[in-house]
Amino acid sequence: MVIDLIKWRRGRYTKRIEKWMEIQKNRRIYELGSLPPFLLVFAGHVAPIEHRWNQHGLGGDNVKGSCRDLHSGPVSLLHWSGSGKPWLRLDSKRPCPLDALWSPYDLYGHTQ
Repeated sequence: MVIDLIKWRRGRYTKRIEKWMEIQKNRRIYELGSLPPFLLVFAGHVAPIEHRWNQHGLGGDNVKGSCRDLHSGPVSLLHWSGSGKPWLRLDSKRPCPLDALWSPYDLYGHTQ
Protein backbone atom coordinates (compact mmCIF):
# COMPACT_ATOMS: atom_id res chain seq x y z
CA MET A 1 0.00 0.00 0.00
CA VAL A 2 1.35 3.40 -0.97
CA ILE A 3 -0.23 6.33 0.86
CA ASP A 4 -0.05 10.08 0.32
CA LEU A 5 0.25 11.08 3.99
CA ILE A 6 -0.78 14.68 3.40
CA LYS A 7 -4.07 13.52 1.85
CA TRP A 8 -4.39 10.81 4.52
CA ARG A 9 -4.18 13.32 7.35
CA ARG A 10 -6.38 15.87 5.58
CA GLY A 11 -9.04 13.21 4.98
CA ARG A 12 -8.85 11.93 8.58
CA TYR A 13 -8.62 8.39 7.23
CA THR A 14 -7.28 6.90 10.46
CA LYS A 15 -10.48 7.84 12.30
CA ARG A 16 -12.63 6.58 9.44
CA ILE A 17 -10.89 3.21 9.36
CA GLU A 18 -10.99 2.93 13.15
CA LYS A 19 -14.77 3.47 12.98
CA TRP A 20 -15.16 0.37 10.79
CA MET A 21 -12.80 -1.58 13.04
CA GLU A 22 -14.96 -0.70 16.05
CA ILE A 23 -18.08 -1.85 14.18
CA GLN A 24 -16.29 -5.10 13.36
CA LYS A 25 -15.29 -5.55 17.00
CA ASN A 26 -18.90 -5.17 18.19
CA ARG A 27 -20.66 -6.89 15.30
CA ARG A 28 -18.64 -9.17 13.02
CA ILE A 29 -19.40 -7.91 9.51
CA TYR A 30 -16.46 -9.30 7.50
CA GLU A 31 -13.99 -12.21 7.56
CA LEU A 32 -11.03 -11.01 5.50
CA GLY A 33 -8.53 -9.67 8.03
CA SER A 34 -7.36 -6.06 7.86
CA LEU A 35 -8.26 -5.24 4.25
CA PRO A 36 -12.07 -4.67 4.48
CA PRO A 37 -11.94 -1.45 6.57
CA PHE A 38 -9.69 0.09 3.94
CA LEU A 39 -11.97 -1.05 1.13
CA LEU A 40 -15.01 0.32 2.94
CA VAL A 41 -13.38 3.71 3.53
CA PHE A 42 -11.80 4.14 0.11
CA ALA A 43 -14.80 2.69 -1.78
CA GLY A 44 -13.07 2.06 -5.08
CA HIS A 45 -10.67 5.01 -4.96
CA VAL A 46 -7.63 2.75 -5.14
CA ALA A 47 -5.22 1.81 -7.89
CA PRO A 48 -3.30 -1.44 -8.22
CA ILE A 49 0.47 -1.49 -7.99
CA GLU A 50 2.72 -3.67 -10.12
CA HIS A 51 3.49 -7.19 -8.93
CA ARG A 52 7.17 -6.27 -8.62
CA TRP A 53 6.21 -4.16 -5.58
CA ASN A 54 4.03 -6.73 -3.81
CA GLN A 55 4.29 -10.47 -4.35
CA HIS A 56 0.97 -11.25 -2.70
CA GLY A 57 -0.88 -14.54 -2.32
CA LEU A 58 1.97 -16.57 -0.85
CA GLY A 59 -0.44 -17.65 1.90
CA GLY A 60 -2.49 -19.55 -0.64
CA ASP A 61 -5.53 -17.24 -0.67
CA ASN A 62 -7.16 -19.29 2.11
CA VAL A 63 -7.03 -22.55 0.14
CA LYS A 64 -5.62 -25.21 2.45
CA GLY A 65 -2.45 -26.76 1.07
CA SER A 66 -2.21 -24.21 -1.75
CA CYS A 67 1.30 -23.04 -2.66
CA ARG A 68 2.16 -20.28 -5.10
CA ASP A 69 5.20 -19.42 -7.17
CA LEU A 70 6.72 -15.96 -7.42
CA HIS A 71 5.56 -13.67 -10.22
CA SER A 72 8.09 -13.38 -13.00
CA GLY A 73 10.61 -10.55 -12.73
CA PRO A 74 11.93 -8.65 -9.71
CA VAL A 75 10.02 -8.61 -6.43
CA SER A 76 10.32 -6.01 -3.65
CA LEU A 77 8.02 -7.44 -0.96
CA LEU A 78 6.95 -10.99 -0.13
CA HIS A 79 3.39 -11.00 1.22
CA TRP A 80 1.95 -14.16 2.76
CA SER A 81 -1.63 -12.98 2.38
CA GLY A 82 -4.25 -15.62 3.08
CA SER A 83 -4.34 -18.11 5.91
CA GLY A 84 -1.24 -20.12 4.95
CA LYS A 85 1.41 -18.45 7.06
CA PRO A 86 4.97 -19.76 6.67
CA TRP A 87 5.56 -20.16 10.42
CA LEU A 88 2.49 -22.39 10.72
CA ARG A 89 3.40 -24.50 7.70
CA LEU A 90 7.04 -24.83 8.80
CA ASP A 91 5.95 -25.90 12.30
CA SER A 92 3.53 -28.46 10.88
CA LYS A 93 6.31 -29.85 8.63
CA ARG A 94 4.17 -29.09 5.54
CA PRO A 95 5.87 -25.99 4.10
CA CYS A 96 5.50 -24.56 0.63
CA PRO A 97 8.78 -24.12 -1.25
CA LEU A 98 8.78 -20.32 -0.81
CA ASP A 99 8.29 -20.55 2.97
CA ALA A 100 12.04 -21.15 3.20
CA LEU A 101 12.51 -17.49 2.13
CA TRP A 102 10.87 -16.45 5.41
CA SER A 103 12.67 -18.86 7.75
CA PRO A 104 15.93 -16.82 8.11
CA TYR A 105 13.86 -14.03 9.70
CA ASP A 106 12.18 -16.29 12.24
CA LEU A 107 13.07 -14.96 15.69
CA TYR A 108 11.68 -18.05 17.45
CA GLY A 109 13.88 -20.64 15.75
CA HIS A 110 11.40 -22.60 13.65
CA THR A 111 13.22 -25.18 11.57
CA GLN A 112 12.27 -27.20 8.55
